[in-house]
This record gives sequence, structure tokens and C-alpha cells, in this order.
Amino acid sequence: MVRFDRVTCSYGDAPVVHHVDLHVGTRDFVGVVGPSGSGKTTLLKALLGSVRPVSGRVIKEPDVRLAYVPQVETVDWNFPVTVAEVVSMSRPGEGRWGRQTRQQHAEVEGLLDRLGLGGLAHRHIRQLSGGQQQRVFLARAMVQRPHLLVLDEPTAGVDVQSRHEVLHVLADLHHEGIAILLTTHDLNGLAAHLPRLVCFNQTVIADGPPLSVLSPAVLERTYGAPMEVLEHGGMPVVLELQPHRLRELRERSA
Repeated sequence: MVRFDRVTCSYGDAPVVHHVDLHVGTRDFVGVVGPSGSGKTTLLKALLGSVRPVSGRVIKEPDVRLAYVPQVETVDWNFPVTVAEVVSMSRPGEGRWGRQTRQQHAEVEGLLDRLGLGGLAHRHIRQLSGGQQQRVFLARAMVQRPHLLVLDEPTAGVDVQSRHEVLHVLADLHHEGIAILLTTHDLNGLAAHLPRLVCFNQTVIADGPPLSVLSPAVLERTYGAPMEVLEHGGMPVVLELQPHRLRELRERSA
């Protein structure tokens, strides 16, 4: 669906992403993990076309539709707008200042119901919980009927329950045939549950299933600090602990 071919992006002289080779297929659900400042958001901007590579290419299939969900922390929640208006604004020329047909109105209502937001169409976005706000922007993206959904830190700033809600919604959308590419800092709460992970720090360090990618060696290259990885219930658990604490946990899991 999309492919990065030796892509390098920079702001000024210093590269932010460097020689990136990465692909996202029609059935992929991919999480990109890495520290702050590692270039994850720039990678998404290059995909969306808002940042132009200084070398390499971002290749997209003809007519592929992308939809973007920003970090909720970047949104002005005091802006005077309702849930339905936010969702409708993703259509050019429509939304709060345009007219919608009955069919379009029904589509918005249907999306809100599907995402657990039924009955909230006329509520101000400031009155929603963090998880609800994130799902509003998911609905806004889904109105565009994307082939690929692109999300920047979808669980940043939300509580544990909201994180689970967002993860379940994304899993359902993927099951329905939508490819998903997201960035996240949440190694244990989100990344470990995804089918494919990319460890990233200016370039791709590792790419594959969580159990193979989340290794101490890969994580140290990605984050620049030693980490321990245990397996619990068939899933990796990443730990940042003092050496004596790591020894205790190893002994318990042995």
C-alpha cells in the first residue's frame, strides 16, 4: 500500500529520519515505537506529504486513501464545536459551516454509535473523557473511508481504561479490513498487543512481531538504555529497573 524507499528527512542540516526502508501492506497493523525526538512523527508527516524527503521516496499505491488521527494533546478542546461537527469537518466544504444531507448525517450518527459515542453528537468536545475524545477523532478519520489509518500516539494522555477502549476499537477496524499505522510510547499497554512492531530511532532498528522485536539488545539500541524483557502469558513485558530488582524478577520467573 505504501513504501518508504531509503527516505531521509531533515529540518536544517541534521537528519531527523535517515535511510528509512519500510512498507505497510493492505492487511497490516503496525506500531512504531521509539524515544521522544526519534523522528516518529516526522515519519508520519513524510507519509502524509506534509514533510518532503531530502532523499529517497515515499511510494503509495494509486488512489490509496489515508486518514490521520492527531495526538489529542495537540487539540484545542475549548474550541466551540460539537462532536458531530468535528466528525463532519473532515469532509471538504462541510461540517459546522456547511449543510449535510440526511444520508451524511446518518453516516455520522452511525459512526458515533459504532465507536460507543451514541447520544453524544451534540455535546461539546471539552465535556468528553480522554478516551471519548480520541474516538471522536477516529470517527472523523473514518468518515473519509480510508484504506490506511495513521495515528500519532493514540493512547497518549489517556487512562488505562481509555487505552483499552482505543485498542479494542483499532483491533475491530483492522478486522474489518483497514490497515493501521501508529506511533506509541506505550510499550506494554499498547505495543505488546500489536501484530507487528517497528523499533525506530531515526531509522528502522527492528521490524517484526513483538516477541521477536522487543529484546534487550534491540531496545537498548532504540532507547540508548539497558532494558529487561520478561514473558508473561505469552506476551513480552519491558522493564526499566535497577539491577538488583531485575535479578529478583528473573529468579521469580525462573
